[in-house]
Amino acid sequence: MDILVCVKRVPVTGGSIVLRDDEQAIETRHLGFAISPHEECAVEEAVRLAEQHGGQSTVLTLGPAEAEEQLRDAMAVGVGRAILLEALEEWDAQATSAALVAAIEAERAAGREYALILLGNESADTGNYQVGIRVAHALGRPCTTGVKKIEVAGGRARLEQETPDGRDVYDVALPAVVTVKEGLNLPRYPSVPGRLRAKKKPIERSAPEPRPAALERVRLELPPGEGRQIEILGRGPEAAPAVVELLRQIGVL
Repeated sequence: MDILVCVKRVPVTGGSIVLRDDEQAIETRHLGFAISPHEECAVEEAVRLAEQHGGQSTVLTLGPAEAEEQLRDAMAVGVGRAILLEALEEWDAQATSAALVAAIEAERAAGREYALILLGNESADTGNYQVGIRVAHALGRPCTTGVKKIEVAGGRARLEQETPDGRDVYDVALPAVVTVKEGLNLPRYPSVPGRLRAKKKPIERSAPEPRPAALERVRLELPPGEGRQIEILGRGPEAAPAVVELLRQIGVL
């Protein structure tokens, strides 16, 4: 059973985000990058399912040349092949999904048919939730989103999705498209031998033509901060009573 997992290169979560002066993009010069957290679980699941059921796992991304690092991270934990669709700028969800579909169709023409296409439920940066659904619609395949458990047997997939009341269970015929969330599994860390092997593996590259954006970006805005306040309680010994009173108010004394 061959499996394709689609990932995205995103800034490391928890970092300080700064916008460029034109408010059209994030300033990335001082940021670290990684695979989106949901997609890390998708990579791990692709490796596990390929090991369990046989076949090959492939990782695919649309992004800059630097996204090679994330592809090699995926290969370091066991993914067999990597494909990089080079794009200099961020593409919207419609253009991104179209590029992924074109790459999947090219794989099919080359004789590679993927029983399962895995994506993160949403990327850690834009969080638009659209790409997996658009890919499934374009390919005419069933799609289940927000999945936390996958079991494959007899040409079908049993998928579990968390809900406020428990879990919904879906029985889906393969081939299918599935978007997954953190908690699906515990991703393994790349080992040193794994990184050395991944460094030697080739990465297949192409440069798809960008499509005109369907939506116009006006500007990016950072969310409001938490609004910290500072109160000076005093200086020297005269501040001691105020400190004692504050500790009493917060329940320390």
